[in-house]
Amino acid sequence: MKTGTKDAATRRLARIEGQVRGISRMVVEDRYCIDVIRQVQAVKAALAGLEATILDDHIATCVDHALTGTNVDERREKVEELVAVLGGRKK
Repeated sequence: MKTGTKDAATRRLARIEGQVRGISRMVVEDRYCIDVIRQVQAVKAALAGLEATILDDHIATCVDHALTGTNVDERREKVEELVAVLGGRKK
């Protein structure tokens, strides 16, 4: 993972962690359900953004390296990983 991506991911995760703690407090305080759900949706969106950032980095580094290299097995492995993660299948 590139340093910039790692730093961005770390910052996002800290923010997401804070959001989750906030949701926990909302549940303990018996806050209005729709307000809790909105915060859960916000966390899901934040996680999707993090996933996209990490996936972009993976494609730009690991996958690119495999596709431009000469190792056919490594190419196949990276493509199979992407298909599995994007298609939801377990590798």
